[in-house]
Amino acid sequence: MSMKAVSKKPKKGSEADRVYRLLKSWILNCRFRPGDFLPEVEVAAQCKTSRTPVREACNRLAEEKWLSRIHNKGYIVSPISVVEIMEVYQYRKLLECFAAERTAQIITPADIASLRKIAAVEKEPNADIARIVEANFAVHAGIGRLAQNQRVFDQLTLTLEYVHRLDVLSTQRNTEWVPHEHILCALEAHDVKGAQAAMAEHIDTARDRMLRVFFRGEMPNLQRS
Repeated sequence: MSMKAVSKKPKKGSEADRVYRLLKSWILNCRFRPGDFLPEVEVAAQCKTSRTPVREACNRLAEEKWLSRIHNKGYIVSPISVVEIMEVYQYRKLLECFAAERTAQIITPADIASLRKIAAVEKEPNADIARIVEANFAVHAGIGRLAQNQRVFDQLTLTLEYVHRLDVLSTQRNTEWVPHEHILCALEAHDVKGAQAAMAEHIDTARDRMLRVFFRGEMPNLQRS
């Protein structure tokens, strides 16, 4: 079977593609929350379009595990489970430790200055948590991009999108944060082993924070299995 026969993604620039990007942004930023039911008719009205591009976009989002389809009724935003959190952080560590090691070898002073500028919001007094969440995504994506491995970066981007939604959900209830200073110092020093260790510790700490929020019952619409 050819790749053309397998892929049914809408063409870039199509109405279905516009709806896909819109719905995905709503899911990532928790306008649509885990467990929310999305009837096609209502979603079409919100997107100001017809049901056909909504169906195409939702099918694509279902393939990516953001949505689950309910036959003849609509879609549900896929609930988040503890197992999924554990798996995504395990996979994230594999990707990001590689990226940190690689980036530590080749990062330039201009690159580190750019990363520090993004992360500076973490040190601002009373910084808006939404800005910190956005900066977190940008710092990790930036390190991934600097590693100069497109396959790793593509997979990391997908993983960071999942983490971003978890961050948005969790910081609505708990505004603790895991800073990036140790990672940036190791990168700046071209300390390959140190960068790997700092990234691993950062991700483990972020995972443990997420699970603490969940086990306290603070994170909405999660499943324990």
